Amino acid sequence: MRITVLGKSPSWEDAGGACSGYLIEDGGVFLLLDCGNGVFSKLRLFRDYTDVDAVLLSHLHADHFLDLVPYAYALTYAPRQQPVPVGGYPGTDSPARPRLIAPKGAGQCFRRVVGAWGKEDLIESAFALEEYDAGSTVEVGTLRARFREVPHFTTTYAIDFSSVNGGGRFTYGADCRPGDELIEIARDTDLLMVEATLPRPERTGTRGHMTPAEAGDHARRAGAGRVVLTHISDELDPDWARKEGSKAFGEAVEVAREGAVYEV
Repeated sequence: MRITVLGKSPSWEDAGGACSGYLIEDGGVFLLLDCGNGVFSKLRLFRDYTDVDAVLLSHLHADHFLDLVPYAYALTYAPRQQPVPVGGYPGTDSPARPRLIAPKGAGQCFRRVVGAWGKEDLIESAFALEEYDAGSTVEVGTLRARFREVPHFTTTYAIDFSSVNGGGRFTYGADCRPGDELIEIARDTDLLMVEATLPRPERTGTRGHMTPAEAGDHARRAGAGRVVLTHISDELDPDWARKEGSKAFGEAVEVAREGAVYEV
């Protein structure tokens, strides 16, 4: 299984960067995990967007799904997707329509967002929408995904990936505040990508994110083999974040960067 970081920013993009998005490849299968602001253009640097088999969303915050909009426009209006010859393309009776696997309520959310300015079924027409919940197991070709709800500001799922081809496990923590839920799904995983958004814990209100030290501590308690801190801004010193995370984990951790590739 091969994971490429397309975007690792929090809810605002790094300079020249993108929000949450990761390309997972296994046995000829291409899965896009989250599709936040800026991710669609980053995806195009690595793969043809019509070759993507499925997009899987961890939750319905804009920085994890907003680039479904340009992706849907491309699937709808790109010359290669048309039923008749146009722009040097021969026309097709079977335009690409990737699966879109998202938490329950996604269809209503997408219609509300896109309907604010245009055709409200844009996303559902471009993708084949499927909604999942915590009890679901999703298979995309050789990839198998299972879910665990984690505490955040909205219904959010950490996702654990394995392959029918064998090999290791990859666990994506999505966005979450400290809690045992992430530890449970990430137990003994080979690679944990865990959010490290905050320079310090939130001082007021309900918590929704973690610091690098909290991320490292959760990885240690889960017994993860390798740890990558993500959902982290370029405004937060990566050396500081790495040291904080490594001290809590007990071994060296990495800080995600766009274009980085990991294999399990």
